[in-house]
Amino acid sequence: MRPVVNNSMVKGVMSQGADSLKSVFYALFANGAVAIAKGLAAWVTGSGAMLAEAIHSLADCSNQLLLLIGLKKAKRPPSPDYPLGYGKEIYFWSFLVALVLFTLGGVFSIYEGWHKLHQPEALNSPWLAVGVLVFAMVAEGLALLGCIGEINKIRPAEQNYWRWFRDTRRSELMVVFGEDLAALLGLSLALCALLAAIVTGNPIYDAWGSIAIGLLLIVVALMIGVEIKALLVGQGVEAHTRAEMIAFLESEPAVDKVFNVLTLQLGGDVMVAVKAKMHEMTGAKELVADINQTEALFRQRFPQVQWLFFEPDVED
Repeated sequence: MRPVVNNSMVKGVMSQGADSLKSVFYALFANGAVAIAKGLAAWVTGSGAMLAEAIHSLADCSNQLLLLIGLKKAKRPPSPDYPLGYGKEIYFWSFLVALVLFTLGGVFSIYEGWHKLHQPEALNSPWLAVGVLVFAMVAEGLALLGCIGEINKIRPAEQNYWRWFRDTRRSELMVVFGEDLAALLGLSLALCALLAAIVTGNPIYDAWGSIAIGLLLIVVALMIGVEIKALLVGQGVEAHTRAEMIAFLESEPAVDKVFNVLTLQLGGDVMVAVKAKMHEMTGAKELVADINQTEALFRQRFPQVQWLFFEPDVED
């Protein structure tokens, strides 16, 4: 098995079609503005659901900062101690995001709701809170649309968003998508809880809204955590990408038969090991030349491949 490494082909996470950095900044700016507005509204109104939402947005801001750290660290070049690079660092930081979403967001929201259930307080200026929630829904909706726009650059047309969430190897986009979606759902719950409290005059609905938001955040955090755990353990490329790789190799004139293709996703980079039967050659020099040409064409077709190992053989 002969390794071929071309340092000029090193690609960061932003090289794979979708601009992850842009999506993170969209979410950071939206959550920063929304957190300030929610915090002021929670202070004025005394709404538990609004305070839960303010903490949620603040946690999201810290999550985006963690993702920015992960994106930067993942771009470091390989070293003797880390010969396959640091690409998987983004998975570690994404996993931290899931933990923050669980602790700061979910647990605090449930605690605040439980506290308000036992010590209910009348809301002050509740329509101010409603206005802030509407503003927040618009801001979060725009951030989600920006994230979806980046996702659509890499999502196969036949793949729905749920399937994309389960199959994607882009943890940073997965996290932003999950956060933005949870934010919109949480805002809807907070708005419904506030309106129910306003109509009935009973602040207990606001408390239940805070608990519902907390449960929502915990569910989203667990879903994100499960997907990122699989990436940390070591997943290959997505099934459709591996199928494209095999089809490409089988279409090459120098390749007679593909026995196996093993892949490993390393953040934005990929390692590939190929075992294939080559067409009959007159000598070793011609065999090496054909393998080199096949590897070069393979890299052009799949620029995310940072490490390529090609083993010629006559049988599997």
